[in-house]
Amino acid sequence: MQHAIRSFVLRQGRLSNAQQRACETLLPRYGIPFSENLLDLDHVFGRQAPKILEIGFGMGETTATIAQNHPGNDYLGIEVHTPGVGSLLNRIDALGLTNLRIIQHDAVAVIQHMLAASSLNGIHIFFPDPWPKARHHKRRLIQPALIANLCQRLKPGGYLHAATDWEEYAIQMLAVFSHEPHLTNTAADYAPRPAYRPLTKFEQRGLKLGHGVWDLIFRRNSD
Repeated sequence: MQHAIRSFVLRQGRLSNAQQRACETLLPRYGIPFSENLLDLDHVFGRQAPKILEIGFGMGETTATIAQNHPGNDYLGIEVHTPGVGSLLNRIDALGLTNLRIIQHDAVAVIQHMLAASSLNGIHIFFPDPWPKARHHKRRLIQPALIANLCQRLKPGGYLHAATDWEEYAIQMLAVFSHEPHLTNTAADYAPRPAYRPLTKFEQRGLKLGHGVWDLIFRRNSD
């Protein structure tokens, strides 16, 4: 069996008191422990509704905004870094969100062991680490094997939406997505930013400086 390449480094960073308290008190309420058993997502959220996965939610601001603005969908966020997990837990609690849950674990393992085939209506991968140095490109999250696994978890007609502000990575993403036979691009190449993806503060600063952002939105074929 080929050894999986980790697409992240556990940079712990500074954990604020509020983030630490959130992890201690709120993670048991809003978190899902990693296991090697498939999740029943309808049971987790207590209803039947479209299920959207987000891989690598960072500090969680965008994730919480999307969940708040779309109460008819259920969102599952995966992140390894504790400060981001604590930050999003506080947002969930403050906003009273009932449609957002967190798994703090390696996304590749979660996808492989916890997500059933055809269980997702959408997948968000916003601004993954670009690993800009050529010798580190093998660590990038967007690789053919991962995208093939994600396609298996998407329902027919479900969407895969990635965004990056690193043009060279955008080119690679477009190539990987385009070569996956179960996906079809919704645009000629890159898609306009859809209204459901809010601009982050970082992105707004970059746009003012003339930096580009590339969105890719593909759909799972009905086969």
